[in-house]
Amino acid sequence: MEATFLSKVILPVSLFIIMWGMGLSLQLEDFRRVVKLPKAVAIGIALQMLALPLLGLAVVTLFGMTGALGVGLLVLALSPGGVTSNMIAFLARGDVALSVTLTAIVSLLSPFTLPLLLAPIMRVMIGSDKAVALPVGETILQLLAITVVPIALGMLIRAKAPRFAARSEQPVKVLSILFLGLIIAGIMRQNWEKLPDFFAQVGLAALTLNVLALAVGYFGAKVFALSRRQSVTIGIEVGIQNGTTALLITSTILGDAVMSVAPAIYSLIMFGTGAVFAVLVNRRGEVEPAAPHPAA
Repeated sequence: MEATFLSKVILPVSLFIIMWGMGLSLQLEDFRRVVKLPKAVAIGIALQMLALPLLGLAVVTLFGMTGALGVGLLVLALSPGGVTSNMIAFLARGDVALSVTLTAIVSLLSPFTLPLLLAPIMRVMIGSDKAVALPVGETILQLLAITVVPIALGMLIRAKAPRFAARSEQPVKVLSILFLGLIIAGIMRQNWEKLPDFFAQVGLAALTLNVLALAVGYFGAKVFALSRRQSVTIGIEVGIQNGTTALLITSTILGDAVMSVAPAIYSLIMFGTGAVFAVLVNRRGEVEPAAPHPAA
């Protein structure tokens, strides 16, 4: 797969579809939940948007990661939660409504926070010459166009044609996962000869960050006396990231194939760790029965 076709066509289209699919599952009630559950939403946002990037910095420092590989992992840590988190929250008997709300809100905030935080990180880790390759204003506009616009479009379709939205939601989710798999396969193919070295340098760091993110999200929520279902959900939201957004930044906007390796590896790992997390919290048998909620 041509690198330009992957980064210029497949990635933007797949992210647009993913965010459109998210919009199909959303309604205004999901945003009103901020008022109804202010504590849970605030803690979830804080852990995802503040604690996770700090965890990323700690892991990058601990493993001595520098240059493009380190920046790639931090891009992932700065990215919003993925729609996959809603599915895993359901399987783990978490609070799916809270999961949908957190995914939506952080996805709307990240087009602003990600470029603003990433620029100084690149300046420190790579150097000022490379850092100018991230045009902050342009990146914000690109992310808004490819995330916020399709979310709004999906919500409009759900409001005007709820039956079509309900029929389309699941196929779009399946298509999103297939697209992500295709993207990861393309990135791996581009870096095939260096892949063993990359896994050696990034694999354990990505796994460490993912496990820590799940744990910090879960236990951090418990510290603030949230319910077990809410804590399970926040653990998943912090640990399951939107790898496609991270790959769009690294491959399409920055055009750095090496920088894309860490988000790709993390995206592969998180499916396994997320499944294990769901099994573990279910085995403990203490999760309150999940309240019914429209598919998300």
